[in-house]
Amino acid sequence: MIRYALVCDHKHQFEVWFANSADHDNQAARGLVTCPECGSIKVEKAIMRPAIGNAGKSKSKPLPAAETPAPAETNQVAMMSPQEREFRKKLKDLRDHVTKNADYVGKTFPEEARKMHYGEIEHRSIYGEASPDDAKKMYEEGIEFHPLPVLPDDKN
Repeated sequence: MIRYALVCDHKHQFEVWFANSADHDNQAARGLVTCPECGSIKVEKAIMRPAIGNAGKSKSKPLPAAETPAPAETNQVAMMSPQEREFRKKLKDLRDHVTKNADYVGKTFPEEARKMHYGEIEHRSIYGEASPDDAKKMYEEGIEFHPLPVLPDDKN
C-alpha cells in the first residue's frame, strides 16, 4: 500500500491510499481520483515529507491516524462513524438516482458524451462505461463527467 498527498486545482489537500503507484496512475487516468471537498478530477500529487523511521519510537505507542498503515487490499474493513454512514448513504442515493433516472448507454458512453458536449444531440443524463484512455481523452476535451461511486453490497 502507498499513501499519496494530493491537491486539486482548487488547492484542497487530502490523502489517499492506493494498492501501489500503478493503481494511482490507473485511477487518475480514468478520472476516478476526485477531491472529496469539491469533486474536482483535476488532482495532482502534492509534495510529501518522507517517512523516516525513528529508532527510539516505542512500538506499543499507536501511530497517528494519518501514519497508520492501511490494511491489505483484500482484507480492508472499517468501523464507520455516524457521519461516515451518512456519507455512504448519500453516495448510494446518488448512484441509485443516476441509475434510475439516466439512460444507460453502455460502452457508447464516450461517443454519446462527446455528441452532447459538441451540441450534436440534445443533452440528457446518461451513464455507461469508458476505458481509462477514453476517460483521459474526454477530460482533455473538457467534457464533464463523474465516476459513479462503487460501494460494497448493503449486507454489511
